[in-house]
Amino acid sequence: MRLTFIGKDPESNPNGSPTVYRTDRGTWVVQGWDVTDPATLAQMDIPEGETCVEIPDRMLQFFSQEGHGLNQ
Repeated sequence: MRLTFIGKDPESNPNGSPTVYRTDRGTWVVQGWDVTDPATLAQMDIPEGETCVEIPDRMLQFFSQEGHGLNQ
């Protein structure tokens, strides 16, 4: 899988998270904060081999279809 950097949280600390990447497979990879709260996880059905991360609303700007190969 090849990743293309799309954007980093404009309010990110030096650790660089959250970050959004586009793949050459027509998917997205999101680097974000681990969701570890048991009550939150209990509300989801997360299969083996999957996980979830949390990102802030300000990251949605990076999910625009324009300029990121979504119309290929």
